Amino acid sequence: MYKRGLLLLLLSLMTLSAFPQSLTKYVDPMTGTGGFGHTFPGATVPYGMMQLSPDTRRDASWEGCAGYYYHDTLMYGFSHTHLSGTGCSDYGDILVMPLKEAVSFQPRDFVSGFDHATEVARPGYYAVTLTKDNIRAEMTTALRSGMHAYTCNDGIRPSFLVDLRHRDRTLGASLTWVSDSRITGYRHSEAWAKDQYIYFVMEFSLPIRNIRASNGRTLKKGETIDYDSVAVFVDLDWSNTPASKTNTTLIRAAISTADTDGAVKNLEAEITHWDFKRLQQEADQAWNKELSRLTAFGATEKELTNFYTSLYHTMVVPNVISDVDGRYRGRDNKIHQ
Repeated sequence: MYKRGLLLLLLSLMTLSAFPQSLTKYVDPMTGTGGFGHTFPGATVPYGMMQLSPDTRRDASWEGCAGYYYHDTLMYGFSHTHLSGTGCSDYGDILVMPLKEAVSFQPRDFVSGFDHATEVARPGYYAVTLTKDNIRAEMTTALRSGMHAYTCNDGIRPSFLVDLRHRDRTLGASLTWVSDSRITGYRHSEAWAKDQYIYFVMEFSLPIRNIRASNGRTLKKGETIDYDSVAVFVDLDWSNTPASKTNTTLIRAAISTADTDGAVKNLEAEITHWDFKRLQQEADQAWNKELSRLTAFGATEKELTNFYTSLYHTMVVPNVISDVDGRYRGRDNKIHQ
């Protein structure tokens, strides 16, 4: 009788998996972002190296271990790495914030309010409206890379803060203006992890006009700034863009623990286009594939949401750490294959 029941269960699972349904609709990434859940609501794919998510905390506070706390009312920007469910604070690497007027590197001057009513959090996708400048921010990810979309109304053409000082104690940082639309760099930091390196590449959908650094320098193409608290404003060249009431700027980025070349290879392997919706759909498909490994039935909508949200959180971590070429930085701080 037991064997017969097990066989029927297996056949049921095989039959159901042959007719895939959207299971991501039962996942609520906001679950755990309040209280002491220590989760983040932003975009990631199963076991993703990148977690592109909003930050409402700059400190190592208990409630804000994951960088976001639901009861906060201010947002500092969007960074590319986050912890989930740890109870210890770390990550928050490479913060990006769109700004109508980029005049100050002080957090109190670039922070924005937001309304939970404007937030959308789904597996592989997050969106919110920044009330300070009425900018709609959206993000989605691949395994080691991701894409931002910032839509501005009333003809606003924003600058972008790229902040390597955010959250953890920054031990060293560097940023290079590589080409017309590309910057690269790294951040060496200390928090829960005492010796952490994150390298990145970032490309903008418009050419870069100039880069202003927090140490007072203005970069030229090909130049590098290298000190322990790098932050810059990236001003884009809008001269060939028709003036309109709505402007959308895209950013695609990738990270690596090995080096900048690893980040570049990750980006070139994973995101070869500027199609935000396509990348978002691919992230949703990746989640549906993993969530469909367990098919629940005979449950209420609330029970299905509880079940698949819990299953989702088991695949937010652990994270892929190796690049597309197989390299990664080990705990001995050496590059391994």
